[in-house]
Amino acid sequence: MDDEAEPMSAEESLNLIAQQKERLRRELRFEPARLLLVWGVAWLVGWGLLYLAITRAFVPVWLGIVVVAALFVAAIGYSAFYGVRRSRGIRGPSRLSGALYGWSWGIGYFGLWVVNVQIGRLGLPDGAVSLLWSGSSLLLTGVLYLAGGAIWQDKLQFGLGLWMIVSAAASVFAGYPGNFLVLCLCGGGGFLLAALVYVVLERRGHTVRRRNP
Repeated sequence: MDDEAEPMSAEESLNLIAQQKERLRRELRFEPARLLLVWGVAWLVGWGLLYLAITRAFVPVWLGIVVVAALFVAAIGYSAFYGVRRSRGIRGPSRLSGALYGWSWGIGYFGLWVVNVQIGRLGLPDGAVSLLWSGSSLLLTGVLYLAGGAIWQDKLQFGLGLWMIVSAAASVFAGYPGNFLVLCLCGGGGFLLAALVYVVLERRGHTVRRRNP
């Protein structure tokens, strides 16, 4: 008969528990920097190219519109894929909160699209319609980030929401076609800056965990 394995010491048991907890944390951790990076690139490149298409003759307007649509479809697809992937293995109120918050984005933007399309049919000038879409899109984005920051007590996400709301007002004051430049620099730049801050904070957090016993 084979000898039974010797029981682990208290120190070995604690180390095993710590390793399992760290593995679970890595598997279930939500990394907002990735999503912010994807959306930052989409806003920066897409709206930047559209601004150049409107203000510079060497870029056709149709190309700017196609690039914006393609980048946003890709960003939405990645966000949906990432959300489903990270929600695997999560149960209870946390999963429900994440699912409802994710649906809020789609529902909110669908409602925004319906309202803006109907207002656009009233015969507004093209410049006014452009300001309506850019300002309302930034405003809704800001409000949703405020809600996300409040739900998960994330001050950085809440601050990003405030920045988007300020950018919404700036886009209206910038006028047409300057509003697209605001979408590019303030919207896309805000996403990229927030992603960078998340990365820095995450690395500092890992440093602290490695130093602590």
